[in-house]
Amino acid sequence: MSGIYLHIPFCKQACSYCNFHFTTSLHYKNDLLKALVKETELEKEYLGKEPVETIYFGGGTPSLLSSIEIGSLLEAVYRNFSIDPGAEITLESNPDDITKEKLQGWKSAGINRLSIGVQSFFEEELKWMNRAHNARQAREGLELATTLFNNITMDLIYGSPLLTDEMWKHNVDTAIDLGISHLSCYALTVEERTPLQKMIQLQQRKDVDNDKQARQFLLLMQWLKEKGYEHYEVSNFAKPGYRSRHNSSYWKGASYLGVGPSAHSYNGKERKWNIANNNIYIKSINEGQPKRETEVLTEENKINEHIMISLRTMEGLDLETVNRIWGNLQMKRLEAQLERYIQAGFAIKEHSLVKLTNEGMLRADGIAADLFN
Repeated sequence: MSGIYLHIPFCKQACSYCNFHFTTSLHYKNDLLKALVKETELEKEYLGKEPVETIYFGGGTPSLLSSIEIGSLLEAVYRNFSIDPGAEITLESNPDDITKEKLQGWKSAGINRLSIGVQSFFEEELKWMNRAHNARQAREGLELATTLFNNITMDLIYGSPLLTDEMWKHNVDTAIDLGISHLSCYALTVEERTPLQKMIQLQQRKDVDNDKQARQFLLLMQWLKEKGYEHYEVSNFAKPGYRSRHNSSYWKGASYLGVGPSAHSYNGKERKWNIANNNIYIKSINEGQPKRETEVLTEENKINEHIMISLRTMEGLDLETVNRIWGNLQMKRLEAQLERYIQAGFAIKEHSLVKLTNEGMLRADGIAADLFN
């Protein structure tokens, strides 16, 4: 089992909170798409003989591409890799890019899952985030998408200074009422070197309220559980049968290839990531010498990643797995360190499995970091 991620670094405009690699210029789009095709050829041996079960178009805003361009990229992937007949193929889209014609074109190209970046159904919040779409487009884009796709995920952001608990309930209820099968919900984070950080520093925007974010996360877990959604990873909720196979493969430690500027790859032994510069990326790919960095993983890296990923999932951390791979000493160390979180009500232990409670999910990254080797 493996996956392929294609990074499409184009956006209509810059969201105030975003720190992903993107550009609002389409000047080098054709050159970059040719480089993506070339990179799939250069990396065709990276995944070995493993069948590819998931393909993910992320960004940026991949929905800015035409269905012909998306189809050409998929053809290159199919040409160079062994693709499972039932592969999950996801395209990220903004609501304002969704039309009936585009939806039909994406489906004809091979897309079978959509990830729609809604973030909010309130006009004032969308303007505050500098999103390209408005509240009407958010709802209408989802309504239209559900007529042709039944496997849809959407993003929502909570904890912004403008978002009241009542507004948050409306956002979540709207997604449920529209029949959306998967939700990815993220606390608003003030990332370094983003417009939002600068505006907060200049006191042009209010900073986030951590207590409010925690409260809205706890409410989210309660509301979606009542509606039958599985909380299968800290930020991800799905109706039964609709978990993200692509993201789940990351959390299970499966191999994946990242194609495009800033894209990351992992094969169980090392991680590598391409340069986050479009022009240098294109030039290096065309020369057959991709510009990237590589990190060879130590056993310490591997167990720490396993701890962090496992504790973020519904399945939890299996101490027997730790014992089998890293030995009895590591298992006993973790068992002892986890005891205080169990006593505090942040985790529960069922046989060899340790899972975080709702209160523990609020502290997932901090708990994991404390357990690192």
